[in-house]
Amino acid sequence: MANKGFLLDTTVLIDFFRGRREVASLLEKLVEEAPLACCPVTVAEIFSGVRPEDLSRIEEFLEALQFCTIQYKTACRAGLYRRDYQKRGITLTISDTLIAAVAVENSLTLVTKNVRHFPMPELSVIEH
Repeated sequence: MANKGFLLDTTVLIDFFRGRREVASLLEKLVEEAPLACCPVTVAEIFSGVRPEDLSRIEEFLEALQFCTIQYKTACRAGLYRRDYQKRGITLTISDTLIAAVAVENSLTLVTKNVRHFPMPELSVIEH
């Protein structure tokens, strides 16, 4: 299935908001290929740690991204990921399985610093 864009994990967004040049360069290259996206989990994680003085800047950036919702099928996939990996002795968080499911359901490539949190073979991942 063709890549329809790039889902930015919270780790990438944090590094971008902290001014990491390598991440800004990566995002500039990726946006030339396909849209950048976020999802409810990454938005919630970012806003849980946002400083008041950064709020409007971060909100403006996130609102400019494609926003992928979490549909019923996506939530089911996330739960099954967590269950199936737990049976293998691999503990994944609901947050990470939701992010992975959003990427898979929307044919997005996940951009993350924590590749080991996303072992799903059907998930396309770029490590920054």
